[in-house]
Amino acid sequence: MMNDVLLEIKNLRTYFKLHEGILKAIDGVSLAIGRNRVLGIVGESGCGKSVTARSILKLVPAPGKIEGEIWFHGGEKPVNLAALPPTGNAIRDIRGREIAMIFQEPMAAFSPVHTIGDQISEAIQTHQSLPKPEARGRTIEMLKQVGIPIPERRVDNYPHQMSGGMLQRAMIAMALSLRPKLLIADEPTTALDVTIQAQILRLMKRLQAELGMSIIFITHDLGVIANMADDVAVMYLGRVVEYGTVRQIFENPQHPYTQALMQSIPKLGSKGRGRLASIEGTVPVPLDPPRRCGFADRCVHFIPGRCDADVPPLIDTEAGHQVRCILYE
Repeated sequence: MMNDVLLEIKNLRTYFKLHEGILKAIDGVSLAIGRNRVLGIVGESGCGKSVTARSILKLVPAPGKIEGEIWFHGGEKPVNLAALPPTGNAIRDIRGREIAMIFQEPMAAFSPVHTIGDQISEAIQTHQSLPKPEARGRTIEMLKQVGIPIPERRVDNYPHQMSGGMLQRAMIAMALSLRPKLLIADEPTTALDVTIQAQILRLMKRLQAELGMSIIFITHDLGVIANMADDVAVMYLGRVVEYGTVRQIFENPQHPYTQALMQSIPKLGSKGRGRLASIEGTVPVPLDPPRRCGFADRCVHFIPGRCDADVPPLIDTEAGHQVRCILYE
């Protein structure tokens, strides 16, 4: 079984010690990403999806502190990424080459004083000893694959000369240029129109099939998850509240939060012009959160004395399907 696992996260906790208290952005996440599999992570903003992705690559800024284990099985021996220094050579050798990441904010991810081509070529040459002309040629080819027109000219553009959507595609080109074993995609198609979005998703699926690459796909778009993912983790307030295959999650959502997310999806062909279903309230700030179900204040099935007594454990409801809710105890 372990030979099929590429990345294994065990009891991951990412805390930020602030003057007001301890912000528990990730509070005990355990996940396993299989080889040549796509794990979709869904949830509202503030649920901990992006912090989970950054924790894997030790990119959490101070005063953040990472605890737990993150085992990467990409080499001859498994490596606990959580134990590596965040600025050491060991983690730098893994970033980009073994595990690449598509960041959510393309405008902030590129240096404004270097061309797009130079930045992608530098990433290639850092991990592979290629002459500069060959690295530039691969850069142009990757820009072409992600749908950037006239890549021979755009390769010499600075970030301010590109739109947000083109920068997003350039970032995807950088992440895929080294053909990593694991790609972490944090909202990779947010700034793209639907035509380019479909093109990028097809490209990612094709490269995954060619390279046997695994993908962690973070998004708010449940339609994209249904199309891309093999497995789905639903996160809320720094915890995984439901986990299963994409078929299990979409056909039989069990956690009240997952059910509410599914009900909020617009449906084609539905009669009437009623309001879309919504989830009342907002995600609370996890500052010294009490030991209770994080969704209790917004849940229509709230049971006083049960839901607010402790954090429910993850319960197996069927093979490969887990839910964190007392309704299934």
